[in-house]
Amino acid sequence: MMNLMHWRLLVAIAECATITRAAEQVGMTQSGASQALAQMEDMLGVQLFVRESRQALPTAIGLQVLAQARVMLEALAEVRRQVDAARGIPQGSVRLAGFPMVLATFLPPLLRRFKQLYPGIEVVQLEVSDDEVETLLEAQLVDLGVVLNPTPERRSWLLGRDSWVAVLPEDHPWQASTIDLETLLAQPFVLATGGCSVNARSLAAEAGIPLADVRVEVREWNSAFSLVREQLGVTLVPQSTLPVQREGLRVLELSTGVEREFALVAAPGRESSVLVQAFLSTLEEF
Repeated sequence: MMNLMHWRLLVAIAECATITRAAEQVGMTQSGASQALAQMEDMLGVQLFVRESRQALPTAIGLQVLAQARVMLEALAEVRRQVDAARGIPQGSVRLAGFPMVLATFLPPLLRRFKQLYPGIEVVQLEVSDDEVETLLEAQLVDLGVVLNPTPERRSWLLGRDSWVAVLPEDHPWQASTIDLETLLAQPFVLATGGCSVNARSLAAEAGIPLADVRVEVREWNSAFSLVREQLGVTLVPQSTLPVQREGLRVLELSTGVEREFALVAAPGRESSVLVQAFLSTLEEF
């Protein structure tokens, strides 16, 4: 029998164009989502999606089914909003600014849980650099921002931690299983920033170590990995940015670990907001 999760999955596949991303969005495994889609198609007796080049594209009848699925889900959401309003459950929107990697990796599980608890509150995400997060918070243009390495005196709510790791060409002569920061930074270097002010250059400055041989500077982490594969130099990146396919690369831990922390910070005066409090309480219980 088809249930609500089946219909949500159906719409997610259409929006994401891949079963894998749709499964992540609705909180299912990829294999579970594939089985659920196959069950729907079997029960309806029609093919809803065509799988082509790693994409899932709706068929003609699939588009018709999707239209009805969206109507049904929106009707259910409206029922939920009316019931929540009658019960005094908060409704509205929370504006949250963060940089791409955190929005893509650390936040989705929290956002899914928040949506389950507070379906009447929409979280509007703004993808910006860490410096821009601070600007938006100060100007009160957002309610919450993801901040890197918040100072102890600043009120913040921890999202997660990430270790910095060294990435070398696969045939680099360094033989040890770890490398110290000073040795790494002395190599011909590919500087990747990820659009953040906290990067290898700032870490070098904080440690009092010169970063003198920067061969190229890039914003995107994937660009740095490509350049390391081409043996233009070594790089230093957050572990969470490492590619799944690591051919041509050697990843080493630093002999003295260096971490970065991600935390949520409320804009001035917004911490007492009912909507912000709902989001932060979900994070604390997550």
